[in-house]
Amino acid sequence: MAKVHPQGLFSSSPTEYFTSKQETFTIWMKSLILSSNGCTVFDSNGRIVYRVDNYDCKCRGKVYLMDLKGKILFTILRKKFRLLGLWEGYRSTGQDKNQPQQYRMESLTSKSSYKILDKSGRLVAEVKRKQSACGVVLGEDVLTMVVEPFVDHSLIVGLLVVYGLINRKM
Repeated sequence: MAKVHPQGLFSSSPTEYFTSKQETFTIWMKSLILSSNGCTVFDSNGRIVYRVDNYDCKCRGKVYLMDLKGKILFTILRKKFRLLGLWEGYRSTGQDKNQPQQYRMESLTSKSSYKILDKSGRLVAEVKRKQSACGVVLGEDVLTMVVEPFVDHSLIVGLLVVYGLINRKM
């Protein structure tokens, strides 16, 4: 079985969600908690930086994006009209409440490959299936996400979670 994370599971998470350089993350679309739906996000050093655990596998109406220590960063809620696939996300820290942000996700070659663009069409992140160092493509539930500089990583991971919920990958 291929190794999803190169180092130990319980490293400390960074406090900054912005960096001045491009960042690469590994997303494992599985929860670390048994009997739970969710995903785990590792940084390029193999440390867990974000996680999503959803204990309600029936309706999936509310999920939380957390850092490693369990601090809730975003609350993601399904809107009342479930057939339309509408979701809302709220930053738990209270920042940027009055600054709506618009992003667009465009599929590339497969369901597991897409790019995230801001409202002006600028690339902010790209997601695709992870490849090992020797070129072996890992399963559909292991992704690589490259986030551009000066972009909030936690927001991009929140968008990825919503995308997974809409497409029933979580």
